[in-house]
Amino acid sequence: MDLATIIGLIGAVIVVVVVMILDGGTPAELFAHPSAIMITALGAIMATTITTSLKIVTKLPLLISKAVMGSKFDEHELIELLVKMADRARRDGLLALEEDSKKITDKFLQKGIMMVVDGVDPAQVRSIMEINIQQMQARHRAGYSFFTAAGGFAPTFGIIGTVMGLISVLQSLDDPNKLAKSIAGAFLATLWGLLSANLIFLPIGAKLKAKSDEEAHLRYMLLEGILSIQAGENPRIVREKLNAYLPPSAVKGEDEKGAEKPAKKAAAAAKEAGA
Repeated sequence: MDLATIIGLIGAVIVVVVVMILDGGTPAELFAHPSAIMITALGAIMATTITTSLKIVTKLPLLISKAVMGSKFDEHELIELLVKMADRARRDGLLALEEDSKKITDKFLQKGIMMVVDGVDPAQVRSIMEINIQQMQARHRAGYSFFTAAGGFAPTFGIIGTVMGLISVLQSLDDPNKLAKSIAGAFLATLWGLLSANLIFLPIGAKLKAKSDEEAHLRYMLLEGILSIQAGENPRIVREKLNAYLPPSAVKGEDEKGAEKPAKKAAAAAKEAGA
C-alpha cells in the first residue's frame, strides 16, 4: 500500500470532520442530502466521460487501485541484476545472456536484453525502447487526465447543485420552518463539489502522474543499463552510471550497507582466530 496516499486521505477527512464539529455541526450533515453528492460526483464523472473514451472509464477501479498501491519496482534489485548481467556479458559474451533473459519478469527489460542478444544496432535499441517509454507515458496520461478533468468539473457541478437547491428555496419562502434546511442543503452541493475535487479527483490524478513519472525514470535507467551491457562496459562503471539515477541518500545507504558486510566478516574472522 502507498502509505502517503492513505495517510493523506485519512488525514484530510479527519481535518474536515474536526472543523465541522468545532463549528457546531456533525459529520452526518454531509450526507443529509444525497442529491448533493449525486450532482457533484456523478455529474463530474459523466461530464468527464464525454471527454474521453469508454475504455478509460472501464479502467477507473484499476486506476484508483494503482493510486493507493505501493511501487512494484525495486531500483537496487534491478541495478544489481544489470551489473551481474554486465559482468557475465564481459566474461562469456552477449549470447550468454539469452538464457538469463528468459527469467526476467520485467517485460521492458526482457525486451531490451533480447534485442541486445539478437545483435540489434544500439541506436535502434535506444529508439525502440524510447518509443516504448513514450507510449507508456501516453497511456498513463489518458488515465490521470480523467481525474484531473473531473477535478475541474466537480466544483462547477457543485455550483449547479447549489443553484438548483436555491430554486427550491425560493419556492419555500412562505414556510420559514423549511427555509433554513433548504438553504443548508443547497450550499451542501458546493461543499461536496470542492471536497470531491480537492480530496479525491485532483489528488488521485496527481498521484497517478507522479507514479507515471517515477516509472518512466526507472525505464530510462534500465535503458541506460541495457546499452551499457551492449557496449561491454565494466560492471563497476555500469553500477556508478545507474546509481546516478537514484537519490544521493539511497546510493549512500547502499554503499554503507555494502561496506558493513566486509567489516562483519573481518570481525568474525578475528574472533575465530582469537578462539
